[in-house]
Amino acid sequence: MSEFNEFDQQGSVPNRDTGSIISHAFEMYKGVFLYGIIAMVIYIIGGFLIQTITGFNSTAMVEEMKSSGDYSNFSYWNAPGFPMYVTFSGLFGLLLAPLYVGLIYIVNKFNTKTPIEFSDLFIGYRQNFVNILIYAFLSWIITSISLALCVLPFFFVYPLLLLGYPILLFENASAIDALTKSFNIAKENYGTILLTSFLGMIISLAGVILCGIGVILTAPFMMVVMYSAYCAFLGKPRQIMFKDKL
Repeated sequence: MSEFNEFDQQGSVPNRDTGSIISHAFEMYKGVFLYGIIAMVIYIIGGFLIQTITGFNSTAMVEEMKSSGDYSNFSYWNAPGFPMYVTFSGLFGLLLAPLYVGLIYIVNKFNTKTPIEFSDLFIGYRQNFVNILIYAFLSWIITSISLALCVLPFFFVYPLLLLGYPILLFENASAIDALTKSFNIAKENYGTILLTSFLGMIISLAGVILCGIGVILTAPFMMVVMYSAYCAFLGKPRQIMFKDKL
């Protein structure tokens, strides 16, 4: 059983501006980046296993695309194992959502100077698990539609989802309530949250631009931005403490 306890005497909260939120996220990430790397390693290992099981070879497909020179008319679905890979990869992505929530939980423990345990990374699998999966699925649908509309709409839609995961974790909200609350807060502070999301994405993707494998280090930064943005607009969250039922 989980209970919520206040840690009002400890922990920092950024101002409601992009610079303060990103700076706060950097300070938090410096203390938890190893857990972020672990989450990314799990993601990469899972992706590799899925490719092995489905027989899909992403490297071979990229090489074939380069040799054909026609990226726009390339038939992705005819690539060996690709349809099955997309299906399994999508399911795996949904199942990883609680892991990202766990990283947000660890960030809060670091912020409140609470001892961190490795098992904290998996709190999303025992705290509000079903709603996290539903929210991840709804977010996937929303972002997929926005990406299908010439990609650009994605950058304007994504900020509306920024606070969903922290709300699910710290407020134990339902998926619909988290989606609604995130949308309403972003709508009222859209300029700041839009810029915060955009900078967070750039920093998270910096590993791809700088050195490919570096994405392992930078990608989890977006989860920390979500936490810092939550602190800025909703205040420092209550820490979740588990107590055995006697």
